[in-house]
Amino acid sequence: MSKAYSSERHIHELYADDPERADALVWGRRGALKGAALAAMGAAVGGAIPFAGSMPSGTMPALFARPAAAQSGGAPQMMRLEGKVDLILLGERPLVLETPEHELDDAITPYSKFFVRNNGQTPQPHQGDPNAWRITVEGEVSRPLTLTLGELKSRFQNVTRQLQMECGGNGRSFFAPQTRGNQWGNGAIGNAEYVGVRLRDVLQAAGLGPNARFTGHFGSDPHLSGDPNRQAISRGMRIEKAMDEDTLIVWQMNGQPLPHIHGGPVRLLVPGWPGSLSQKWFTRILIRPDVHNGAGMGGTSYRMPVRPIVPGSNNDGRDFADMESMPVRSILSSHAHGTRLPAGTRHLDIRGAAWAGDLTVRAVHTSVDFGATWQEMQVAAPANRHAWQRWQGRVSFPTDGYYEIWYRATDSQGRMQPHAPANWNPQGYGANPVSRIAVLIG
Repeated sequence: MSKAYSSERHIHELYADDPERADALVWGRRGALKGAALAAMGAAVGGAIPFAGSMPSGTMPALFARPAAAQSGGAPQMMRLEGKVDLILLGERPLVLETPEHELDDAITPYSKFFVRNNGQTPQPHQGDPNAWRITVEGEVSRPLTLTLGELKSRFQNVTRQLQMECGGNGRSFFAPQTRGNQWGNGAIGNAEYVGVRLRDVLQAAGLGPNARFTGHFGSDPHLSGDPNRQAISRGMRIEKAMDEDTLIVWQMNGQPLPHIHGGPVRLLVPGWPGSLSQKWFTRILIRPDVHNGAGMGGTSYRMPVRPIVPGSNNDGRDFADMESMPVRSILSSHAHGTRLPAGTRHLDIRGAAWAGDLTVRAVHTSVDFGATWQEMQVAAPANRHAWQRWQGRVSFPTDGYYEIWYRATDSQGRMQPHAPANWNPQGYGANPVSRIAVLIG
């Protein structure tokens, strides 16, 4: 270890307050963790590190590297809305709340544990009969429509689906250097059961014209400024995704009327693609011959580089492409990050979920030796297309001490979560690195 360590505070205190400085001191210039450095890191994490020899050079312990640990002296700021568990507060204006990863342990995500992502002010709840809510279909159609929710329910086939919905910025906090936007961990995801009608049935009733190539979505949420002439968010997609059988207009979530905070009484649900397309408080869809130009479109908004750019550089997004199907990702939900287990624990049954946008998940692997070896978990089939997939398995520990459970998913096309987030972009989309939680035994 560097001699500079002797003038520093105890290493575990430094890790708590300044993990980057502590990491530099522990690893030094040689990148080897041994002797006094190993003892210091063990003291910092609270126990011996049995697989320290496999720890990649320069790796900061997960105990201090997780996004939540970088806030508020080691603990994130939490908020509890009525009917919800404590959620991680990422922003109040607009309201942005992340679900702690270990709370996502239900096959169907309950309202109480579903993340919240607003882009503008929360509108006043709809007064009167929800069935009177109106949605307009216009633009490149032969028969413009204005339909009430009641007419949607009675005129079109009602369908029930378990569907994943994920914020386009999920995982943003893993990028370095830091990007703009809410610093999500892995908790901007939910998999609820929805009832609604297929958007394609409604569009077919309106009669798509020969130039119907894109959509534009509109809702009733006011802009943060209060300016009635500005949209809080208004995004759109290729018509092919609008015609997907799982793209729905929904009014029910988990057997109950769609909650107001989640866009009730009616929202658009575009599974597998950025959640910003799933317009809350849905009022209008515009069918267009060209790409929509609403708020949240163009530039670097929900767009990623076609070719890699220098991390931290400025870019106007001129050569970027719209983000569509979300990348493969996994969560471990059976145990919280920082879990302490009784001395003598040698096996642990773990579980979680994985998903891959429009694709499915082929495999989930875990490691307890810093990625030196990997073990395949059991992955269940999705309840239906665009639902996440639950996984489970058992890991083993040779002795007491500090461990990290690493977990990664592979999609149906063979793409695996990378060890570090790839394709850095100014607004931090698509970061899906291998995740890890800290576990201390004894």
